[in-house]
Amino acid sequence: MATTLARIIKYGFQSLWRNGWLSVATINVLILTLIVFNGLIMFSVLTKTAVASLQEKIDISVYFRANVPEDEILKLSRSLQNLEAVKDVEYVSQDKALEIFKERHKDDLTIGQALEELEANPLLASLNIKAHDPTRYQEIATYLSSESLKPLIEDVTYSQSRLAIERLNLIVDTVKKIGLGLTIFLALTAALVMFNTISLAIYSNREEIGIMRLVGASNMFINGPYVIEAIAFGVFASILSLVIIAPFIDVTSPYLQSFIPEMNLETYFYGNLFRLFGYQLLFGIGLGVVSAVIAIRRYLKI
Repeated sequence: MATTLARIIKYGFQSLWRNGWLSVATINVLILTLIVFNGLIMFSVLTKTAVASLQEKIDISVYFRANVPEDEILKLSRSLQNLEAVKDVEYVSQDKALEIFKERHKDDLTIGQALEELEANPLLASLNIKAHDPTRYQEIATYLSSESLKPLIEDVTYSQSRLAIERLNLIVDTVKKIGLGLTIFLALTAALVMFNTISLAIYSNREEIGIMRLVGASNMFINGPYVIEAIAFGVFASILSLVIIAPFIDVTSPYLQSFIPEMNLETYFYGNLFRLFGYQLLFGIGLGVVSAVIAIRRYLKI
């Protein structure tokens, strides 16, 4: 059995070598498919981190009219904290808001002089509200829009935050659909190329296959080399696609981290290298074996 398996593997690599340029073309198409497939995985991780980061920074800010007593604001703060959807409520008084504003613009002399000339604090007291789940901000916004609170509230910032999340989700969904469509298209192209490559190998070896049948060779011995050839396509393409992707990850990771500090793409890539390689092997080998089996069944009538 071991000898038969060794011969099947040997003949499989011989078939791959005989059709050298066609094998190179097949591997190149499969590499491109696996790069897009891997890119789709990386993009999914990247967008999840980006959305989570944005959602963490987004809250509902409620600004109160200048004549609203602090006791009324604190009373509303306590009632908000009792809501199931609310995670945290932070009270920012007028004085604290002014301190934060001054600290943020301490290098801007024009703004500093303008504040000194004002007799009263122009900023409003506010509550910054965070939800347990981003989908529950609407529930909080509905609570704040009640008629009893309208005399107290000057403005609520939820609509701007909601628009930012919705736009980001729309972009992410669109890019994912495009990536998935491109992966499917390239996978079908790679499968067709591998099918033609193996079909050509079967046609080239038709006389040898006929002799094998006459001497009583088993179906496994006849079919095996073509399956091995397909597996080799998947293995070589998986290795080479990661070799091609790695430098690209090294170059782009610092730029991505400047936009999304929570996401270190390089760390993720090398930390999950074996898992990514496993995904690519399964995808590449599976695609190759399916193509080989179809070609064998069609041209060897087995």
